[in-house]
Formats: sequence, structure tokens, C-alpha cells
Amino acid sequence: MRYYLETTVVALVAAAVALFVVAVVHRVTRRLGGRSRLMTELTDHAHRPFRVAATVVAIQFAVRFSTGYGVGTHWRQLLLHLLVLAVIASVAWLVAALLVVVEDTALARFRVDVPDNRHARRVRTQVVMLRRLTIAVIVILTLGVMLMTFPAVRGVGAGVLTSAGVVGVVAALAAQSLLGNVFAGLQLAFSDAVRLDDVVVVEGEWGRIEELTLSYVVVQIWDDRRLILPTSYFTSKPFQNWTRTEAAVLGTAEFDVDWSVPVQAMREELRRLVESSDLWDGRVCVLQVTDATGGTVRIRALVSAADAGSLWDLRCLVREHLVAWVRDQRPVAMPRVRTELGDADSRLPWQWVQPRRATPRLTDGDVPDDARLFGGSDDGDARSEAFVGPDEPAEARR
Repeated sequence: MRYYLETTVVALVAAAVALFVVAVVHRVTRRLGGRSRLMTELTDHAHRPFRVAATVVAIQFAVRFSTGYGVGTHWRQLLLHLLVLAVIASVAWLVAALLVVVEDTALARFRVDVPDNRHARRVRTQVVMLRRLTIAVIVILTLGVMLMTFPAVRGVGAGVLTSAGVVGVVAALAAQSLLGNVFAGLQLAFSDAVRLDDVVVVEGEWGRIEELTLSYVVVQIWDDRRLILPTSYFTSKPFQNWTRTEAAVLGTAEFDVDWSVPVQAMREELRRLVESSDLWDGRVCVLQVTDATGGTVRIRALVSAADAGSLWDLRCLVREHLVAWVRDQRPVAMPRVRTELGDADSRLPWQWVQPRRATPRLTDGDVPDDARLFGGSDDGDARSEAFVGPDEPAEARR
């Protein structure tokens, strides 16, 4: 009985010493945390697993060296085996926490709260995917090592670690869909096709990438619904990514109006509206007649904004303002259906009425910049070269 009491006291003393050492290290790292981001992350995330691992290791060594009187007994072997399993689990927890600390320190260097955060979002996506993968690998390796500590099933544990190829083939046959999503998730993370916080249009829904895992992707739709899709969807089906190269995007607002609409006056009203709004980023403001069939003309207002959210509000603002402008200032331009009645010989009045004055025609140099999408400004010239080609002569573009 005296030996058992001594073993208990030694184990408690070893645990107390380990906790004291951990407390000292924690205080030192906390003081250095103001100077180093790495020390701050260690203090916040690695303190608890380090304390558990140090305590378990200290108790394991204390029990091993203070139970020499029980060598060969069943209870000693069982106790040491349980402590070994605890050491393996706590050390694996500590390793995973250290990896998380390194990843968080790397992420802190890339800010996503800036206008041009495309590179930061790409790095964040890759680091998050690597974190999930490394934690999964650590868990599998930990289970394999713990399994190898059992003599009766050591062969099974060795097989888990050394026969990964055979197990992989069997798993691939049994879970083709799951593994396909895992590989698709890795492909998405490193191919830069989609990143966290990217604005996408998928399945007819407009939203942003909220979460990207190895098996599924969560899209937060604009009305706060969540669309959950397998990662293989983004590698096998087309989708729109509005922020792949930059956050700034273009958007349209279309109107069907009468042929009598004063296009230039409407163009000037659009310019006045966007210049007075803080939603416009100053890049593109174009109004063009894109169609003239069915008794009406279709006018398209093309505007730009710094991000997708601002563009949505700007498009709605343009629609509301120009609809009110046509209704209040140019009511004759509202869509209408005309019926003309002729005389007995089917002659119409406009056939013999001469126009009072000729309609002036604008020369090429008189066309305003906000009447062109592919030209007229630096941004329009760059867009023209991107869609037409810099080597093609200017005459061929018209």
C-alpha cells in the first residue's frame, strides 16, 4: 500500500511541476505577444493542448519510474498502456494546434478588408483547405499509431500505415463520389477558379462563396439563403464568377420606350445621375440603343461599380430614376401602340407631309463618349482590344 501511495504522490508532483513550467512559458509568450504575431497565436491557441500534453507526459514518466516494484504485473502494463495512448492523443492535439497557429500567422499577413483583396482571398482559400486536410491526416495517423500499440492488432495497425495503396483502391471503389468531391475541393483551392468571398452566379442564383470545404461549397445567396453544392459541381458545370480578376464589375439596366425618345437627353440624364451617386466608381457610364423592333426601341444603360453589392443598388437606382424621368419629363417617349387610319385609297397623312427641316447627322467625331462601350475612353479602348484584338485594324472593328 505504501508503494501505491508513493506512486500517486510522485505522479501528482510531476503533474504540478509540468503545470508550473507550462504557466511560466505561457506568461513569457504572453509578454512577447505584443511584439510578435506568432507568440500571440501560440498564447491563444496552443496553450491548452501544450498544458495537457506536458501534464500527461510528466505523469507517464513518473508512473513508469516509480512502479518498479510492479514490473510484470497486469495492472502496471494496463496503466502504462493507457498513459501511452493519452500521450499519443495529446501530442497529436498539440501538433494540430501548432499547425493551426502557423496557418493563422500566415493568414494574418493577407488582409481581406481592403478593396483589392483577390490575392488575399486566394491564399485564405488555400490555407483553409490545407488546414482541413492536415487535420484529417493527423487524425488518421494518430489512430494508426494508437492501434499499433495493441499487440493483438498490431498487424492491423501496420497494415493501415503500410498498405495505404490497397486501402486507397478499396476506398475509391466504395466511395467514388466522396473522393471525387475531395479531389475537386483540392482542385478548386489551387486552381484559383473560385475563392472565399467570390461573387458567383450558380443555378440561377446570385451570391458569394461563404464556405469552401473538401466535400461541399456553401453559397450565401443575396437574400440570406444558403445554397449547398458538392465541390465537384464547380469542376464539372459552368458558373459565373464576377470577382475572379477584380471586384469591380459592370451591370445593365434596359428600357423599352417609344421611338420618339430623346436618346441624347436620356444619356445626359444618366450621366448626371451616376455622377451624383457614391455607388458609381467613375469607370463606365454608357447609354446605347441596342434594339428597335416591335414598335419600341430598347435602350441599355451600362454602369460600373466597385463591387457586386454596390452594382446591384446602382442598377436599381438607374432604373427607378430613368423610369421617373421618362414618365415626368418625356411622357411622349412612354411605350405605346399606334393605329393610323388612311382615306379610301389607303393614303396616310404622313405620306404627303414634307418634313419641316432635315434631321442633322452627327459625324464620327461628334459621338459622345457615353454612347460607346468599345471606345471613346481609355477603359473602352482597353475593352475593345480585349474583345477584338490589338492587331486588327480599327476600320475592321466597326
